[in-house]
Amino acid sequence: MSTPFPFTAVVGQDDLRLALLLNAVSPAVGGVLVRGEKGTAKSTAVRALSALMPEVDVVSGCRFSCDPDSPDPACPDGPHEPGAFASRPARMVELPVGASEDRLVGALDIERALAEGVKAFEPGLLADAHRGILYVDEVNLLHDHLVDLLLDAAAMGASYVEREGVSVRHASKFLLVGTMNPEEGELRPQLLDRFGLTVEVAASREPDQRVEVVRRRLAYDDDPAGFAARWADEEAAVRARIVGARELLPSVRLGDGALRQIAATCAAFEVDGMRADIVMARTATALAAWAGRTEVLAEDVRQAALLALPHRRRRNPFDAPGLDEDKLDETLEEFGGQDGDGPDGDDDPDPGPGGGPGGQPEPDDAPQGDGDAAARPEAGEGGEPQPSGSGAGEQQPARAAEPFRTKVLSVPGLGEGAAGRRSRARTEHGRTTGARRPQGALTKLHLAATVQAAAPHQRARGRSGPGLVVRRDDLRQATREGREGNLVLFVVDASGSMAARQRMSAVKGAVLSLLLDAYQRRDKVGLVTFRGSAADVALPPTSSVDAAAVRLESLPTGGRTPLAAGLLRAHEVLRVERLRDPARRPLMVVVTDGRATGGPEPVALAGRAARLFAAEGTASVVVDCESGPVRLGLAGQLAGELGGTAVTLDELRADSIAGLVRDVQGSSRRAA
Repeated sequence: MSTPFPFTAVVGQDDLRLALLLNAVSPAVGGVLVRGEKGTAKSTAVRALSALMPEVDVVSGCRFSCDPDSPDPACPDGPHEPGAFASRPARMVELPVGASEDRLVGALDIERALAEGVKAFEPGLLADAHRGILYVDEVNLLHDHLVDLLLDAAAMGASYVEREGVSVRHASKFLLVGTMNPEEGELRPQLLDRFGLTVEVAASREPDQRVEVVRRRLAYDDDPAGFAARWADEEAAVRARIVGARELLPSVRLGDGALRQIAATCAAFEVDGMRADIVMARTATALAAWAGRTEVLAEDVRQAALLALPHRRRRNPFDAPGLDEDKLDETLEEFGGQDGDGPDGDDDPDPGPGGGPGGQPEPDDAPQGDGDAAARPEAGEGGEPQPSGSGAGEQQPARAAEPFRTKVLSVPGLGEGAAGRRSRARTEHGRTTGARRPQGALTKLHLAATVQAAAPHQRARGRSGPGLVVRRDDLRQATREGREGNLVLFVVDASGSMAARQRMSAVKGAVLSLLLDAYQRRDKVGLVTFRGSAADVALPPTSSVDAAAVRLESLPTGGRTPLAAGLLRAHEVLRVERLRDPARRPLMVVVTDGRATGGPEPVALAGRAARLFAAEGTASVVVDCESGPVRLGLAGQLAGELGGTAVTLDELRADSIAGLVRDVQGSSRRAA
């Protein structure tokens, strides 16, 4: 077994280490979600924590790690007789992104259950993690149904496996830690809320601290055992402090004053539901125990809010994470009671293992500039500025209009892509639509089809009375239909004509609305823009709609309209993406007024480029941005060339008269 990097040797990252230690003291806090860029010691700190966890006593031979003092009465390996037990280190179990449902919750052998009446169960990772740590790297990339199963088990302390009437339940209590890079996509708000605490981590910008990180990492790589030995005393001190805090935890008093501050803080930040109040109360209690106190103070409530609330106050993926600390201090001061001291924004509780060389303070974040600029009025009405050198005819970035709820756009046919909420697809979860012979292991039995397949052979199998003899060849796998996520590629016209009459503000608002819809439907998104004489990939396909929104906000306008270049660049992006992820079907959304200018035969070139998509059957929608009393209908013509449909900005709204639900399949029939 390799020697883990010592927890106390992690440089900086005080909030991360504190959040992990609080969960080690009180697993009821509900786990930690660690958000941050790559290379910020997220995984290192989590793996290092497992070496600090106290050993656990388990019933000898129990695959589910039952506690010998209070064994689970429903344990599949039970009942357990009093007797032999063993001590072992707390496990840290890693859930890989590509894990199946059976690997996570365990697998029932349906074939033996039906043919022999034997309930054979193979435990999964949730059983392995019982009374230990379950670590999920890149939790935002897990399929939603796996995240749901994971968080349900964490909340209930048990895992249930049910297949065709055969049911198994076992205890599953663990410290849940998830890490993610927000650039690769967000978790749904409902799932964010299920993590007790969240921590934002970033690499230090202080040269001395970065030097220390490199120095320690190189020393560890050269001699892991020797490096760990140099930190053994600090590790032992933190391990003893965890044990002491666990013993002190039941004696910690959470007074009415502290509870009032907790409730007032959650209300002030308009947090939905009551889970935040409960998590804050548990976190503040764990903070007091970690500090060696038996009473919760205002400083504990303040630190608990900073860890438990930032991810719960986000209403959509474009909201910036974080908490207004001035507002937090005002709320704590206003509702401070006699049971807690007044808030002190400068005196946080001990953030880490205390006194060790790894406890350097994190540098303050660099101030962020505003960067927003109002659109500059255009000199002409509807005219297109001519490019004349660098920056000629370029408009200042327009601010996006307020987003709205959009109508449903979907890809025709039946896909087999990643789970999502946009287009129809064959999935592991959803309504049953038929049956087939299993290809590999049987996962979802279609009982009626299995009985129908076995019935004609009963006489040949010697069965003349009641009952049914079922053999392997009779088994049928249920086929299910659900929804998939797609690749939504936005191709946005940023030419001078789009800036006329402040049109770009409305266009950005529409694209922002579609981005929000893509986030809710679990799509990947990409952004191609065209203006002047060329097209650019402003954002390669990604699961992060935040990144797309940032690129959109700073999008400049001006110059001619190289529509053909934009379509050809989009065609290349989709070609490469098909090679990377062939199962994810694309939906191209072209946002333009349909004009094509610049270069020889721009209209003919645009038409030929559009027909490439029609020939390949790529689903497409043209958002017609033309406005004013006189309209040329060029966007509609482009939609016809693409084999797609055209919708106006007004029709894109789900609540407009024209905003009836029409998918691409219906529009394709109309175009034909």
